[in-house]
Amino acid sequence: MNCFRLSFSLYVSALSLTLLLASHSGAADEKPNILIIYTDDQGTLDANCYGSRDLITPNFDRLAATGIRFTQMYAPSAICSASRAGLMTGRFPARAGVPGNVSSEKGKPGMPTSEVTIAELMQANGYRTGHVGKWHLGYTTETMPNAQGFESSFGHMGGCIDNYSHFFYWNGPNRHDLWRDGNEIWLDGSYFGDAMVDECRRLISTYRAEPFFIYWAINWPHYPLQGTAKWRERYADLDSPRNKYAAFLSSMDERIGLVVDHLEELGLRDNTIIILQSDHGHSVEERTFFGGGNPGPYRGAKGCLFEGGIRVPSIVSWPSRLPQGEVREQMAVGCDWFPTLAQFAGAELPGHHLDGKSLVQVLENADAPSPHDSFYWQLGRGKQPQWVVRRGDWKLLGNPTDRRAPDSITDDDRWFLANLKQDKTESENLAGQYPEVVQAMVRLQQQYAASIEIELAGLE
Repeated sequence: MNCFRLSFSLYVSALSLTLLLASHSGAADEKPNILIIYTDDQGTLDANCYGSRDLITPNFDRLAATGIRFTQMYAPSAICSASRAGLMTGRFPARAGVPGNVSSEKGKPGMPTSEVTIAELMQANGYRTGHVGKWHLGYTTETMPNAQGFESSFGHMGGCIDNYSHFFYWNGPNRHDLWRDGNEIWLDGSYFGDAMVDECRRLISTYRAEPFFIYWAINWPHYPLQGTAKWRERYADLDSPRNKYAAFLSSMDERIGLVVDHLEELGLRDNTIIILQSDHGHSVEERTFFGGGNPGPYRGAKGCLFEGGIRVPSIVSWPSRLPQGEVREQMAVGCDWFPTLAQFAGAELPGHHLDGKSLVQVLENADAPSPHDSFYWQLGRGKQPQWVVRRGDWKLLGNPTDRRAPDSITDDDRWFLANLKQDKTESENLAGQYPEVVQAMVRLQQQYAASIEIELAGLE
């Protein structure tokens, strides 16, 4: 009898252990949900967790506290469409056929349909996919989101809209730009920020039983600066245009918090990867009152390849898998999210060349090296595009511009060499002092540029 009881007890224990291991194995094999929040024209230091002292950004800070914050994350480009092409494809934007902005006019194509988007990759891997907000990668049936891997799409196809009328006013004729799944819709007077939150929550609730990939390309704090009355009053004492920009940014932060809250309420937060990152630096265009954003010590802004144009705030949070409250100093680029998320999701990468590299080791280990020995940015095509080669601490800019101080660039600065370890402000051109470094970097740039032209020639 005692032997029977002992045997039965051992059987129950073994069965319990088997079930426990099976349940843990199932959890480990469960594909993570993915939410990419891509902000628009956000300055390098524009969040409390990045050192801002005049902004209120509790939800940026909340994600940083439950995740990893990058200090050397670079946008794929310094302009909207190109940056989004780099994010969506994991390739240099110029290689993906989008070296600059595409048209905001209906009927105009954008990124070539031959490119494989991260949405297409995830969809092929069993994910439900949704786009919310800005697209700006093509305005034809073939190049709009539903033909680029997104099961659902809600937002505008051009570069920006008025957040109440949903018209594009910045180049005539004025044109309405709000779409759901390829069909124009009208929500006159509805605040677009709230409509985006509603759509994100709808998708999350609809997709909750399956792994999902949602790309929330929130078009803020891009002009027009239309923060809510609550935040305009809160920042009334700030100087213009910082007050307008700050009100819009905190309005954005508040709405990001509502979507994160929804994930938590549905019990999905722990297994959802949230990436929160800007597409490039802040704007100094007249339409945004010539500024408002804060690049801190970094030179430049949107539209130029100095640090203030491409070094961006970037946070990733995945509570069940990644460290929390940590910082990564390694150089990384927005193109890296494509292979990183593919690895986390167990998706097979496409057969063509990717310029992005997986950040999984960097995310899991603060001491892991950057996956990049060097990287290349090219803004525009033709005889004199802006370009940058970064290798180690050295950074060489070709044909540079400085949108904040145009007159600071002279004819002697066709090649502008900086050492970011010695001078992160890029205030002095070191090209004359280190000609051998310039020559090596120019050769590297020529190799990168040639590889892009060869690939594009093969597609044309």
